[in-house]
Formats: sequence, structure tokens, C-alpha cells
Amino acid sequence: MIDETYFKHFPTLESERLLLRKLELTDAPEIQSIRSDERVMKYMDSERQSTVGQSERFISMKLKMYQENTGIFWAIIEKSTNTFIGDFSFFKMDHKNSRTEIGYTSKPEFWGKGYMQEAMTSIFNFGFDKLNLHNLEANINPGNDKSRAILTKMGFQKEAYFRENYYYDGKYLDSEIYSLLSSDFKTDNTKAELRT
Repeated sequence: MIDETYFKHFPTLESERLLLRKLELTDAPEIQSIRSDERVMKYMDSERQSTVGQSERFISMKLKMYQENTGIFWAIIEKSTNTFIGDFSFFKMDHKNSRTEIGYTSKPEFWGKGYMQEAMTSIFNFGFDKLNLHNLEANINPGNDKSRAILTKMGFQKEAYFRENYYYDGKYLDSEIYSLLSSDFKTDNTKAELRT
């Protein structure tokens, strides 16, 4: 069972270069800049956030998920410059079966520098060691080579390929499903510090 202690006090995490903190409504301009960027959204298969108001509503929904114990949404901050890099979420959390889906985005200028891998290492260590998760699932567009590459690098295995199971923007799209079990994940020696 998932340890619900972490839904009473938000689990802020820290790694070598990153601070992973609670996403706030004041982050809406940063979220909007990411989720309106065509390079980021090309394979996201979700609505572009063309206004800050849309991003505020998006964040409010994520904060509500945390209050309802169904999701945790982190802002990824580069510590040395206090720069907002991106976000990472656990969502559709299944407490009985100790599993969750994951989602993530980052600004293109930070791609290829190992930031998302560092964030994932910290969050997965927390998820498996503290939150008591057993299984993580990722659902990606088959064209998203960058996402597939980081998932496989982190140890995820492809579980399924669903043909035309997702309707978006007037088309039926395919999906690839990846999963990571706690037993698959090699605990990193450079664990993130859990701030209290």
C-alpha cells in the first residue's frame, strides 16, 4: 500500500543540481511557456496552453489531485540559477496496487543535459523507497523517440503497443506502454535528500 504520510506534507526532494518542489499557481507562466512550445507538445497529444489562465487551471487541477491523494506534481528547479526547467508528475495513483502513471516535460534548452534523468532518479528512489510504490507506468506516442530513450535508459520495459486507442485532434492515435517495477530499478547511490 502507498504510504499516505506524504500527502500530508509535500515531499520536496533535492539532488546534486536540482530542487524538486511543489508546483504552485505562481509557476503558471513557466508551465504555459513549456506547454505552448511546439517542440515540447509535438508528441504530447494534449491541448496547447496558449494563455497563463489555462496553465493556472491546469496547476489547480494537479493541486487538487494531491489533496485527493491521487497525484504528486513537482516543479523541477535548477538550484544554482533558480531556473524552472520543467515538471514531473505521478498521477492516476492506485493505492491498493501501489502503482502510478508518470508524466514529464522540460524546456527544450535543457534537453540532452541529463536533468530529466537526474530528476527521475531522485523521484523514483523516493517513490520506491519512501512512498512504497511497486510499479510505474508511462504511456507515450510511438513517435516520441526522446521519451522512449530516457524511459529505456531508466530501466523501463515495453509492455504493450495499442493501435488507435487514443482519440485526439480528430484522429485515432497509437500508444506504447512502458513499465518499471521496484525490483527492476537499481537504487542509485546518489539518492535525493528528502526535505522535511
